[in-house]
Amino acid sequence: MPHVTTADGAKLYYEEVGTGSPVVFVHEYAGDYRTWEPQLRYFSRSYRCVTYSQRGYPPSDVPTDPARYGQDIARDDVVALMDALKIDKAHIVGHSMGASTALHVGIHYPDRCLSVTAASCGYGSSPDPAFVEQGRAASRETAKMFETVDFPTAAARYADGATRQTHKNKDPRGFAEFARMLADHSPVGHALTMRELQAKRPMLWEMKPQLEKFTPPLLIIVGDEDDWCLDPSIFLKRTVPTAGLLVLPRAGHTITSEEPAAFNAALAELFPAAEFGRWMSHKPAA
Repeated sequence: MPHVTTADGAKLYYEEVGTGSPVVFVHEYAGDYRTWEPQLRYFSRSYRCVTYSQRGYPPSDVPTDPARYGQDIARDDVVALMDALKIDKAHIVGHSMGASTALHVGIHYPDRCLSVTAASCGYGSSPDPAFVEQGRAASRETAKMFETVDFPTAAARYADGATRQTHKNKDPRGFAEFARMLADHSPVGHALTMRELQAKRPMLWEMKPQLEKFTPPLLIIVGDEDDWCLDPSIFLKRTVPTAGLLVLPRAGHTITSEEPAAFNAALAELFPAAEFGRWMSHKPAA
């Protein structure tokens, strides 16, 4: 099984397929390298597609030291993967937790990004500090659930969240596959990722000065029934100078597999526009 090794020795499982401009897919908290199968099957015809499981997600390593988890670590793991695979620049496509990581890659390593996609981004973000703390507290409670409840029960409970009901109701077969993959994960990895990354990462409004200077082409995608992420996605559109926003109607949080055709179509427009310098062609040159 192919793995790359990060600076602190964590081994990350990855898969790659196709040739062409590289695309690195960064999965959500409830996902893993398999989350992106609808995208790999489509884009590997024209692009070099790389998907991986983040630390804490088998078959990648599951460190037990809390200090080996965090937003900066997740960000640098993406770059470590690119370095190991000799990828100079890539389209970085992130979903949910992975979208936050993709933004951090774009902020700190803009020269490594052909473009950035932030899908279903911004859980817990708000200009209201009380709302932010509510989200952080909810994350800590989720981490506690994965530590104290038997994992099949905890995984099923998490999969059946409020913002995933559109997926469950419109595509029961796809939702069942998503829930089965989630049940394969590690309770240790889920608890530590939630407590050390999700509950501690900077929220979007805290990142405003950095986002105002964001330079890679940015595509924001969100479902209109993804209540936690809709306002943060609009904030990103209004803040990032290179941002474009796509809102998918009647769609929830798991949009990569809930609405793969619309998701893929948006990426298919972004990638060549970014590569040929046409993403910002609607604005006159300064």
